[in-house]
Amino acid sequence: MLRKTLLAASLASVIFATPAMAQDAAPAEDPVLATVNGEEILESEVRATQQGLPQQYRQLPFEMLKPDLLTREINQRLLMIAGSDAGLAEDADVKARVEALQRRVIAETFLDRALDEAVTEDAIKAKYDEFVASNEPEPQVHARHILLESEEDAKAIIAELDDGADFAELAKEKSTGPSGPNGGDLGFFNRADMVAPFAEAAFAMDAGSYSKEPVQTQFGWHVILVEEKKAGTQPSLDEVRQQLTAEVTRDAITAIVDDLREKADIVNNVEIEAEKAAEEAAKEAPKN
Repeated sequence: MLRKTLLAASLASVIFATPAMAQDAAPAEDPVLATVNGEEILESEVRATQQGLPQQYRQLPFEMLKPDLLTREINQRLLMIAGSDAGLAEDADVKARVEALQRRVIAETFLDRALDEAVTEDAIKAKYDEFVASNEPEPQVHARHILLESEEDAKAIIAELDDGADFAELAKEKSTGPSGPNGGDLGFFNRADMVAPFAEAAFAMDAGSYSKEPVQTQFGWHVILVEEKKAGTQPSLDEVRQQLTAEVTRDAITAIVDDLREKADIVNNVEIEAEKAAEEAAKEAPKN
């Protein structure tokens, strides 16, 4: 049973690699890489095998995988020839599985081609404009901090700062936090990047000032120095392109499927049976 499952998965990986996928990567010439009992194995077929592999292998250079892919294709061809010689081409189970695979490939190819038309640069730019309009840029603060174990220690640090001590040097000497060796520098951050008490204190302070009272969080007691404050900036289109492309793709798939469902005559027997069961349960429920 395990062998049957693995073989099916292996065959599926070849079948799902459609000709269109192979043509995108194949060179203008399509050399014969091997023959099996006189049957040619073309480079395009081996490239298609790669496209049926998991994503991490599809991204690798074809030439790196070519020997192993060709060995796999040769083995696959031998198995298919043996199966054909055994009359499996007319086997009812084989026909049913091939028909199921064909339905899936047709559906995926239709969707891929529809998405090629829907997921355009104009659509991505429109989604970016929508993103910018609905996401106000957040202000940011550039701060340093000194993390201490007790309120008394934090007050002592503030006293030293009041006497003119250098904040960064004190952070290097006294801070227990990981940013201590870097002078307590936290760089720029948004309000949501920090725990609430720390963020509230930092964003309420003026640039160039340090906290006059220790700020307590679950990590300990902080003395904060705000170096700079600036208005937030929107990310560029390229910075959010991957995210927006995924959103445009999801929207397009939903629209395509919804349109097909609206035009189709669908009888969902599972839903019908569920509704009947719910109605029967309601009838049998005790009356209050």
